[in-house]
Amino acid sequence: MTNIENFKTGIKKEGSTEVINLDPKINIANKKEIRILLKNIAESNLENINKNINDAYHDDAEIRAFHPLNDLKGVSEISEILWKPLINAFPDLERRDNLILGGAFQDKIFVSTIAHLTGTFVNPWLNVPAHGKTIHLRICEAHQIKDNKIIQSHILIDTLDFIRQAGLWPVNKSLGAEGMWPGPITSDGTTFENMDNELSIKSMEQALTMQRSLNIKPETDPGSSYEYIREKLLNHPQKDFWHPKMMWYGPSGIGTARGLKGFVDHHQLPFRLTFKERDYWKIGHYIEIADGNFSMTSGWHSIECKHGSKEWLGYEGTDKPVTMRVMDFYLHHEGLIRENWVPIDIAHILHQIGIDVFELIKK
Repeated sequence: MTNIENFKTGIKKEGSTEVINLDPKINIANKKEIRILLKNIAESNLENINKNINDAYHDDAEIRAFHPLNDLKGVSEISEILWKPLINAFPDLERRDNLILGGAFQDKIFVSTIAHLTGTFVNPWLNVPAHGKTIHLRICEAHQIKDNKIIQSHILIDTLDFIRQAGLWPVNKSLGAEGMWPGPITSDGTTFENMDNELSIKSMEQALTMQRSLNIKPETDPGSSYEYIREKLLNHPQKDFWHPKMMWYGPSGIGTARGLKGFVDHHQLPFRLTFKERDYWKIGHYIEIADGNFSMTSGWHSIECKHGSKEWLGYEGTDKPVTMRVMDFYLHHEGLIRENWVPIDIAHILHQIGIDVFELIKK
């Protein structure tokens, strides 16, 4: 068995960093408070949205958002560019949480979530025409907390899944299964109150060791064939971390896969063939947190690579440089990684290789 290299996966800091050891009781309180603030924002109307945003965010807060919104600075842009257009499009919007976890990484405190914003699509959003039916907007977030307010958010709304639910499909067929993501099989994604720091450390170590194993790249072996790479991935060191009934929930455009074989066939092998030239760790994670049996990591961006071929997403290779905004949420269950929810900004990736999904839907 190939040894897994041990290395730092977090973003590199200059000088010394004061590491925060977060009290579990404070973490629980943070999750409860942020959950209320996020619910209030999502369920605002155009009259009280500014108040609810000001209650939740510092005046100079920043959001690193999904394409085409991208970077937002200050509460005015957060309101005018993100939330007011959403509320106009979905006047009866409500928030449904699937997972809420918290923790500290380096010198920062976070609360991260997976949720759906559910509403009736009555007015256009992102130039997508309204159809008057229910939409579940998949939203995944990491919020940095400072002095009981949010100072920075990373937010990925699955815009391609939104377009799919609006009755349009401007891209190639997904290899995996499209559909709404479920919450964790343990049914405690929003109710657990973890007081066990050792359990959190164990979950984080398992997630990061599995991620480090991904640096083992059979696709770069000289003369490697499709079947050779596939066999190597099915017997890759990663297999020691995945539950036999693992679920890998990918974004729209990739879809969901079950079991290691499904993960390899529907995402990992096509991805590795398309992006043989890639670097996971050039920047590193801005967040690595674990909360009991749950963990979460993300980089912004997570991956730098070159678009080399068409196996993943089905577009002929362009040799263009691509960066990827990715989050990973994990459930650690029965000693292994049972579920992995993976928001990826697919519209942003396609934009970088010359494909504008928001223009395509007009045709």
